[in-house]
Amino acid sequence: MALRKILTPIFTRLPLLTFFIVVPALANTTPTPPEVAAKAWVLMSYESGQVLAGENIDTPHAPASLVKIMTSYVVGKELEAGHITAEDTVIISENAWGKKFPGSSKMFLNVGDEVSVDDLHRGVIISSGNDATVALAEHVAGHQPAFVEMMNKQAEKLGMTNSYFSNPHGLDSTDQMITAYDMALLTRALIQDLPSLYPMFKEKSFTFGNIKQGNRNALLWDTTINVDGVKTGYTKQAGYSLVSSAEQHGQRLIAVVLGTNSTQTRRTESKKLLTWGFRFYQDIQPQFSGKELAPLKVWYGSPSTINVEVADGGVITVPRRQRKNIEHRIMYDHDLEAPVEQGQQVGKVEWYLNDDIIAERALIAKESAEKAPWYQSMVDVVWRPINQWFTDQDWDPREKESVDTTAQ
Repeated sequence: MALRKILTPIFTRLPLLTFFIVVPALANTTPTPPEVAAKAWVLMSYESGQVLAGENIDTPHAPASLVKIMTSYVVGKELEAGHITAEDTVIISENAWGKKFPGSSKMFLNVGDEVSVDDLHRGVIISSGNDATVALAEHVAGHQPAFVEMMNKQAEKLGMTNSYFSNPHGLDSTDQMITAYDMALLTRALIQDLPSLYPMFKEKSFTFGNIKQGNRNALLWDTTINVDGVKTGYTKQAGYSLVSSAEQHGQRLIAVVLGTNSTQTRRTESKKLLTWGFRFYQDIQPQFSGKELAPLKVWYGSPSTINVEVADGGVITVPRRQRKNIEHRIMYDHDLEAPVEQGQQVGKVEWYLNDDIIAERALIAKESAEKAPWYQSMVDVVWRPINQWFTDQDWDPREKESVDTTAQ
């Protein structure tokens, strides 16, 4: 597969002040991604959020049961907030009756059954029960449309700009869509935000009403790769899809394959992606000298300088055996004017490999600076235009420095 087909410029759209850019890589700097037999796919580093490879990552696709990742995320957030508890008893309505979902995955719920939220959640995650998703949606929000609104609000918060949900279970709907990138973004948030919930995704079976059902994620049984989630999906419209995540030696990757032609293909293609990623990439924690991240001048500010830091820990993902060839450039906002809020972006760091930018991270203010009284700002009134002139004369955008990259 030609590199131009693998990666067009990819912008990892993370929350404000934390962002990365992945660009087309040259053959002599990064390993060639594998051929993947899927309509759309992506491989993401969990720690940095960088896209390592992908194709059609923003192309809308029918989601099938991958929707249940968002359903579980919403339920998990409600549990975390204390709005519901795992021990809550849910009385199954006719809408959540298993017979309402003929020919599809279900938990085999009956009208009037009294089932705990915890059991229903396992019925969603492990059994992929469409009936269980409706029961949880009604318990959390009163009725399905309100729950779907919660799903789409969460999607908006996470930056899932090309996805839209119209039901909690994923059965085909004309206006429901996801993308490979958005599902990787959602999975990253699920693992980050709900660490007590995520282990449920690696459970291999669940028994309810004397009916034992196995987890459809076949990679959970593969002893050669440490997959611990996440979710399968299938409808005639969507094809066979899988979101998977694995961890090796402290490094975690997320793979999404959409629209393969069989359960075997979604398994093999997902494993291929994860294996390739672990083989050729690593997470590193770049180190900076105090001089490089020196206090930054704030014009008309009190205090007049603030300390800065790299956003979100500063971890980046780079090709293995290339650490010594990585350079970086730090750029500040030299015209920063008070007031400045803690966490405000005040610059950025770019990392390069053989002159190709491989990652970008925001610099943020570690503290705030208020607007100083007028009489304390008079010196700045004089010196600001002089400083701006010298800054314009001296700044060279091509200037880079090497970086000490310590493995995480």
